[in-house]
Amino acid sequence: MNKEVTVIIPTWKPGRELTQQLLRLKRQSVPPERILIINTDEKYFREELIPDWAGISLLHIEKRMFDHAGTRDMGARMSSTPYLLFMTMDALPADTHLIERLLEAFEDEHTAAAYARQLPKKNCRRAERCVRAFNYPADSTVQRLEDLPERGVKTYFCSNVCAMYRADVYRKLGGFSYPAIFNEDMVFAGMAVQQGWQIAYCADARVYHSHNYTAIRQFRRNFDLGVSQKQHPEIFEGVASEGTGLRMIRTVAAGLAKEGAFASIAELLWQSGWKYAGYLAGRSYERLPRFWIMRFTMNPDYWKKA
Repeated sequence: MNKEVTVIIPTWKPGRELTQQLLRLKRQSVPPERILIINTDEKYFREELIPDWAGISLLHIEKRMFDHAGTRDMGARMSSTPYLLFMTMDALPADTHLIERLLEAFEDEHTAAAYARQLPKKNCRRAERCVRAFNYPADSTVQRLEDLPERGVKTYFCSNVCAMYRADVYRKLGGFSYPAIFNEDMVFAGMAVQQGWQIAYCADARVYHSHNYTAIRQFRRNFDLGVSQKQHPEIFEGVASEGTGLRMIRTVAAGLAKEGAFASIAELLWQSGWKYAGYLAGRSYERLPRFWIMRFTMNPDYWKKA
């Protein structure tokens, strides 16, 4: 098995966290063959953030050129290794075996993509820690088409925060569909699953990644998620999403209640209400005036180009 991997990292206004990420990637038990950084807006980039290593490439693009799917696909087309690892610039490998564990998933020839477990960072709020534990449990799983009746939209789940793809399958299936407002990873995963491939969740491949989003930020993020699902009925039409959300709320709330963390339960319900409202608005974006769309979205540049 050829284990050569290209890591593709889109960046915008990166800080020292990018340097830490690159150092941790360099120390991997299976180090990447190449690291490609595609940075949006050169004026916000500091060259000293990147160690002076062979194998690191830096490409600057203009802000108007950035696209969640198109920018990542650009990196994929510039790569020649059999595996592509997409990461966000704030995902920190938890140990030296991240790449090795992800590669193990591809020993099964039916695996098109494999994604890592996301662990909360030290500053992560209590409710969000529990949500992370629900979405990224300690046991690995494989997602196949036959899981759809039971698992609903989770069958198509994948996260480019840290996800590896079999390059030949990626290209065979046409890569990420763009332009994309968001959610390019799940769109590809859904397409792959529908064509008989499987998506692997690798609980032993771990990165630190979490955010303490405000309720408004959650609304906007889920608005874009709803838009994405509406734009891809071939993947998401008729696939239940709400059931997964309700199951998460019940599970997390029950765990917090056992700990007596009632303030965190209130926070969970408040945040979940905003998430659901954003999702519903996104699913109905075609009926909204442009003014409201621009207020709701996290990605106004997408709509300006559209």
